[in-house]
Amino acid sequence: MMTPELWTIPPSTISPAELAEKSAALINRLKGISERFKSVRFATSLAAEDMVLTDAICKSKAKIALFTLATGRLHQETVDMVKTTEDHYGITIAKVYPDESDIQAFIDKYGMNGFYEGEEPKKACCGARKIKPLNAALLGADAWLTGQRREQSTTRIDLHFEEHDESRGIAKFNPLFDWTESDIWAYIKQENVPIHPLHLKGYPSIGCEPCTRQVKKGEDIRAGRWWWLQSDSKECGLHVNKQV
Repeated sequence: MMTPELWTIPPSTISPAELAEKSAALINRLKGISERFKSVRFATSLAAEDMVLTDAICKSKAKIALFTLATGRLHQETVDMVKTTEDHYGITIAKVYPDESDIQAFIDKYGMNGFYEGEEPKKACCGARKIKPLNAALLGADAWLTGQRREQSTTRIDLHFEEHDESRGIAKFNPLFDWTESDIWAYIKQENVPIHPLHLKGYPSIGCEPCTRQVKKGEDIRAGRWWWLQSDSKECGLHVNKQV
């Protein structure tokens, strides 16, 4: 049996002039956000989009604090990528951990890997390992950023630059909402941005280790996330918003 060909980093389809224009616009977006709000925070997964934002935040010198959700089920490559990024940019990325009692409650009810059994336990696991820690990380913030893009999935087609995070009562921004996958990788190459090792092994989208797999060439780039569920379940629940 032939081994299926895996997703690979796409070639650039954007001209240097267009990329320069997009990059400048991104810097201006970040500066504008940090000027409008007192406490802006960015939740980075260390994947490609978030590395572009990290690079742009550092270049813009915008006052935006970075943190990552240390779920306890991440690939070792992701854990290592935190230090790689900190060393490369000379920054500190806060690590936000889940509450041990919440994790134990999930295990007691569903088992360690009970999320494979369906949507309800999957939401429960994400709730304990991601949503509650995110809520804690955003306490006191009046705006936060994500690396979401419209092109990523059918659940993000209507994504906007600015949204209102109803569940937390703060502003939410998607500075890369109108960027393509090709744009992202062109920027990474142009600016020599550190690349998550799993991107070089067929992973276009990276989450927790048991819930992320490699993607075959031609598959949707988020096909490897929660692959045992339907396409409308490809979100962890972090993103519930109202258009602004």
